[in-house]
Amino acid sequence: MEILNRKARHEYNLLHKYEAGLVLKGTEVKSLRLGQANMSDAWCLFEHGELYLKNLHINEYEHASMFQHEAKGTRKLLLHKSELKKLMRRVEEKGLTIVPYRIYFSERGHAKCEIWLAQGKKEYDKRDTIKERDVRRDIDRSLA
Repeated sequence: MEILNRKARHEYNLLHKYEAGLVLKGTEVKSLRLGQANMSDAWCLFEHGELYLKNLHINEYEHASMFQHEAKGTRKLLLHKSELKKLMRRVEEKGLTIVPYRIYFSERGHAKCEIWLAQGKKEYDKRDTIKERDVRRDIDRSLA
């Protein structure tokens, strides 16, 4: 099961991909395995040299007793120290941002978050993207 941030490709030019581990509680993992999460409002933030995923909504696990997780909590992202330094430098210098794009489970069963170093699109860039998508869709329809 994977959870996608569908707005990311529309809002940003995605430049470079990173794979980060997620620090989660047991009920969060079970809810993610069921696909009960929403990434549309999620964003990344550096605090004290560490990268955190903010505003990721993971529904509460129905079958849990009293030990539930916070639905919209802050979750730590795990990256190598060299990758963190490189990302921090790029974000501070160039005015780029870090966008969470996808959450999935690796072959070993670990929750991973695909994050992208991205640059925000202007309004006219978004219109161009929509126009290209419509043209491509019309071509595919006429060929089929």
